[in-house]
Amino acid sequence: MSRAAIRRWEYRTLRPPRDETKKEAQNPQDALNEYGDDGWELVETIEYTGGGTKYLVFKRPAESADSSDEE
Repeated sequence: MSRAAIRRWEYRTLRPPRDETKKEAQNPQDALNEYGDDGWELVETIEYTGGGTKYLVFKRPAESADSSDEE
């Protein structure tokens, strides 16, 4: 497979908002919709030991220097 044919990804994480009790009490819907509008797809959650979501992991295709030549 040629190097140009390899799909490249970029990743981003979001820490879900938490209230004073450190529980995930706030709804992250607005942030998730913003990420989705920017082309990010949720692919994984990373949990704290003992429970609770520490990070939401997103990915989207990375723009390569070659793609700007195609436009």
